[in-house]
Amino acid sequence: MGRVRLGVALLLPAPAAAEVDGLRRALGDGALGRMPAHLTLVPPVNVREDRLGAALTVLRTAAAATRPFTVALGPPATFLPDNPTVHLAVDDNGGAVRALRDRVFTDPLARPLTWPFVPHVTLADGASPERVAAALAALADFAIEVAFARVHLLREGPGRVWAPIADAAFAAPAVIGRGGLPLELTVSQEPDPQAARLGPTRLVVTARADGNVAGYAEGWCAGPAAHLAWLAVADDAGHLGVAGHLVAAFRSEAAARGCDRFTQGPAVGDKGDWGSV
Repeated sequence: MGRVRLGVALLLPAPAAAEVDGLRRALGDGALGRMPAHLTLVPPVNVREDRLGAALTVLRTAAAATRPFTVALGPPATFLPDNPTVHLAVDDNGGAVRALRDRVFTDPLARPLTWPFVPHVTLADGASPERVAAALAALADFAIEVAFARVHLLREGPGRVWAPIADAAFAAPAVIGRGGLPLELTVSQEPDPQAARLGPTRLVVTARADGNVAGYAEGWCAGPAAHLAWLAVADDAGHLGVAGHLVAAFRSEAAARGCDRFTQGPAVGDKGDWGSV
């Protein structure tokens, strides 16, 4: 039985995510581009593929018992001498972060820990002591407030790139049909991995230039047909021919999956009228 490498995190929403990623870029964070700005609740854990459903249940159950909350991030701190990090401290005086962490840190997502849980948002890992000291001095007054309304389950893919595969909002699910078979309705940003098995296979191709996302193409495969629903190109990457490369890569991968018939939606222009990210 195969295993998947999963993690649970609070992903920083916009515009805080962009602001924090700017700090990560300035500090040379090696995980920039591989991991979105986040607050870790469960560090990487290997889970059997047949237990993915149990992991999703843990995520949804924990989220249903949580309500949206706001925390203050900053000023920067470090875990030296134990770990050469620069991170944003998290003011969790209300205890919402720790309570959520305790709810999701359960089988099959629990794992042995090297260090006690300390809520933080990493800006750089593995920095020299001199660079850590300089960063702490330069950013001593940095602080922002961030509101969280959902929690994400992430999976590690090729190239050690982490991407969300499921999310759960901080709200009790709506339940209908109490007179017969109860039907639970939840709203999420990402397709539920188990629900995705009932329909077309999602297909996303991402283009990167010099480590930065230059664009992406998103659609699906079903039977012999593939549909490209959306294509977006960064404003400063249009001269690279990103759109054409993304379409070609999408069609090639779809064909490799046995989806030879190709259509595209209105969000994909026929004459270079591409969407922007």
